[in-house]
Amino acid sequence: MEQKKETLLEIHDLSVSFRMYTRALEQTQLRVISNLHLTVCPGQIVAIAGSSGSGKSLLASAILGILPDNASVQGHLHYKGQELTPAMQQRLRGHEIALVPQSVAYLDPLMKVGAQTDGTLRPKPSEKRRKIFDRLHLPPQTPQLYPFQLSGGMARRVLVSTALITDAELIIADEPTPGMSLDQALEALRMFRELADAGKAVILITHDIDLAVEFADRVAVFYAGTTVETAPAADFRAGEDALRHPYSRALWRALPQNGFVPIPGFQPYAGNLPAGCVFAPRCPYKTARCEQELPPVREVRGGEVRCFYGA
Repeated sequence: MEQKKETLLEIHDLSVSFRMYTRALEQTQLRVISNLHLTVCPGQIVAIAGSSGSGKSLLASAILGILPDNASVQGHLHYKGQELTPAMQQRLRGHEIALVPQSVAYLDPLMKVGAQTDGTLRPKPSEKRRKIFDRLHLPPQTPQLYPFQLSGGMARRVLVSTALITDAELIIADEPTPGMSLDQALEALRMFRELADAGKAVILITHDIDLAVEFADRVAVFYAGTTVETAPAADFRAGEDALRHPYSRALWRALPQNGFVPIPGFQPYAGNLPAGCVFAPRCPYKTARCEQELPPVREVRGGEVRCFYGA
């Protein structure tokens, strides 16, 4: 009997809302993430896939505790079995939990690349940095450059380096490969894979499902601010019949090599979510129950699905 894997990060029923003002200057709470469920284990890469606006990057900010002041968080966030409080997030951020941010604007324009990559690490990891830069095909003079002297692809690889150089137990890589050549992107993902194989954990937020499934252990599919399915990456390689949720299957069919088949409708706006299943308005298999009740997360065939009828 297979032993249950140790959990590094556990997220249950996570909701993130923002305090907003209406036209009448009345305050309202806009819920952008709701009832989100995710687990991350040491030794694994968990890829997060889904359309824009589904809450992928917002989840990274919630884990790290870098949401704006008008945000409120509800639910359960646990790291190594302990509640991930704001104080704990501050202590772990940049040390045990590292972020590869999506925007290259995170690089300080007034600081040279080498100093930014090394951060507060002591002693300065110059040799480790050189090896990482070599693998990512960054020129030898890169540490002496300022961000404005970098191309977009170089800046992206520098951001990846800032996380790889740490001894973080968990790396959250938010769209780390845009702007890179295919060879550079593959090398970056190989390095994430090596970290996972060494016992670290990686959350890989990406639009590129094809690349993700080649390196990930599991794929979490986001839709309208929640997880609708978490499946072994091998199921995405096997085809739509191996997947459990109608949206996951639709996402698979929308890939260019699978026919580029769209589905009618659009992802609901955060302020106008349906009462039941968030995918019900677009689901060809919906019932009255789907429109009225939020499906629970169920374990099905080695994965998890938020659907009454997913099998």
